[in-house]
Amino acid sequence: MAPASKPRVRFAPSPTGYLHVGGARTALFNWLFARHEGGTMILRIEDTDVERNKPELVDGILAGLRWLGLPWDEGPYFQSQRLEMYRAAAESLLAKGAAFPCYCKAVQYAGADAIVEGEEGAEKAARIPSCPCRDLTPAERAEKDRQGLTRAIRFASPRSGVTRFEDAVFGPREVQNSEIEDFVLLRSSGLPTYQLSVVVDDIDMRITHIIRGADHLSNTPKQALLYEALDAPPPIFAHVPLILGPDRTRLSKRHGATSVSSYADEGFLPEAFRNFLALLGWSTGSDEEFLRTMDLIDRFSLSGVSRTNGIFDRDKLEWFNSQYLQKLPIDELLPYVKAELQRAGLWREEWDGAEREWFAHTVDILRPRTRLLPDFATWSRAFFSDDFDYDPEARKKFWKDPKLPDLLGKLADALDALSDWNHDACDHALRALAEAEGVKAGLLINATRVAIVGRAVAPPLFETMLVLGKLRVIARLRRALPFVSPE
Repeated sequence: MAPASKPRVRFAPSPTGYLHVGGARTALFNWLFARHEGGTMILRIEDTDVERNKPELVDGILAGLRWLGLPWDEGPYFQSQRLEMYRAAAESLLAKGAAFPCYCKAVQYAGADAIVEGEEGAEKAARIPSCPCRDLTPAERAEKDRQGLTRAIRFASPRSGVTRFEDAVFGPREVQNSEIEDFVLLRSSGLPTYQLSVVVDDIDMRITHIIRGADHLSNTPKQALLYEALDAPPPIFAHVPLILGPDRTRLSKRHGATSVSSYADEGFLPEAFRNFLALLGWSTGSDEEFLRTMDLIDRFSLSGVSRTNGIFDRDKLEWFNSQYLQKLPIDELLPYVKAELQRAGLWREEWDGAEREWFAHTVDILRPRTRLLPDFATWSRAFFSDDFDYDPEARKKFWKDPKLPDLLGKLADALDALSDWNHDACDHALRALAEAEGVKAGLLINATRVAIVGRAVAPPLFETMLVLGKLRVIARLRRALPFVSPE
């Protein structure tokens, strides 16, 4: 294998589940490394597990990567379309004496016909240190073949010595060969195991760096032996730390959503999610946290990857999202808000045309109070639609004074009489009315806010009134009158 002039990495999910947080972080690290080094990221679908693979899950993985903003450079390649290559590799190892036929029943060689997970999960096959079929004589093998016994192909692991490899994160590693079982390469069904297919593919695709989860450290000695047996130089391995839940156990559904698509549906911004994921097990060496994608690309290196497992903190993820909602240039945020309003059935085409400036200003005053994109269509609904409800708790708290129906009616009349609709004019009209009626301005401010947006929490009242416009504010004040009454 001729060395690649630029790094070549791969992300290799198995379509037995949707793209989860751990897989997404692995994809991100590969993508950041490739972009930083000017290299290539390959997408490979490890779909040889015919019983568990589902085509719709492939679509979900691709959709998750696209939402994350991680475009791959080559692929997707499918292992199910490369089976002959794996069989040929197994037969070549058999021919050179690096492998041997195994006639054991499948239950005895767990891993040959048993399910083996792909690159998103470590192999879980049972361990058989030394298979008795290894020591069969040629005559004994011929007899078993004559009997028509099915066979798998096992790798003949060295019985002495040490297998060493260098890991870019965990440093030099070594394993006594006596601890490495005669692992299966080709199942009796003719399908390859993970160990064989991944090495054959990585050689064929000229992969220079393998960046994957630390749960694959145990697979690496076997794969290092295969590289040697196939006369190929091994790539650089970099095993990244696992992601744990707040209780320091492996992240799972009991900790909340683990599928990337769930976070997309909840209304997280892709770039915020990328920023959060990048810092789960990697550091720039500084205390900076808000790092836009180009910053991540510029700074990413394998030397910054930690050996310590990352802790998935939902509150921290929401903090990142709120930071991006507040800090993104408004023109970058608007498409996401538009999509959210479209999903909620609130979008109006004029906000993309003649009223784009109004739309941008409205989003700008709302975003300091948002944490997720659906906030623009839920508590902010009244800014984009006249069809909204009054929050019961807000009504109970701010509409209990018996004078309010009369006061809000008088405020509507006072605002209607204004010739100029601006912050100071609205402010003066409300405060003058409050003074004339002998009530505190705060009473009228809070009651008015609930009347015109249905909630107790919103941007400052007079900013809100300017955004809504004179006609809508007056109409909403008058619409609220029948509902403003003490209990």
